[in-house]
Amino acid sequence: MLIGPFINASAVLVGGALGAFLSHRLPERVRVSMPSAFGLCSLGIGILLTIKCVNLPVMVLATLLGTLIGELCYVERGISGAINGLRNLAQRKKPQLQASGAHETFVNSLVALIILFCASGTGIFGAMHEGMTGDSSILIAKSFLDFFTALIFATSLGIAVSAICVPMLAIQLLLASCATLILPLTTPAMMGDFSAVGGILLLATGLRICGIKMFAVANMLPALVIAMPLSALWTTLFT
Repeated sequence: MLIGPFINASAVLVGGALGAFLSHRLPERVRVSMPSAFGLCSLGIGILLTIKCVNLPVMVLATLLGTLIGELCYVERGISGAINGLRNLAQRKKPQLQASGAHETFVNSLVALIILFCASGTGIFGAMHEGMTGDSSILIAKSFLDFFTALIFATSLGIAVSAICVPMLAIQLLLASCATLILPLTTPAMMGDFSAVGGILLLATGLRICGIKMFAVANMLPALVIAMPLSALWTTLFT
């Protein structure tokens, strides 16, 4: 039975609701400083995943080709409709977000959260890992980070943060269910390379949350799709 996706989605739902409730009670210094800590945690998780790389050329090639595909297909633009819907919901709750500076901050933060919650290497790999092995530890560990991330960001973005749990749950359940079909085709090398590519994406997400570099992380997502096929091809040709 799959439990990781439900725990992860519940963490975002409850964290977002609690953060919206505490929006006027949480000290400003906490709201300002904590997102950087969350970005740092994302960087740390990304590093841990990246060191699982088995074939370094595969990680590099999958990241480069995947990003190129994403840029050509405007993947990040494809999620703009959902972002606009969540943004409008939050603006009705917090009209002050209409200001241009706050508006830009809201959009950038919400994009980063959607990617972190729904499309991070940890979430995707964790869902697939649970589907293949029944081990939900990766998603449970991610849930702790997501709970506090949702709580802090919801103090400024509002209840819209909680709504992210719906697509996140759907994506993770779909991946976990499909993982049983992928399992017979995978090898430890393929899983290691897939984790490494996910780690690269999580590093980019952490840098984005910290405001260091605004990577178009959504445009890098195709790298996760091609990581395993490239790993299998590399192993066949060069080992």
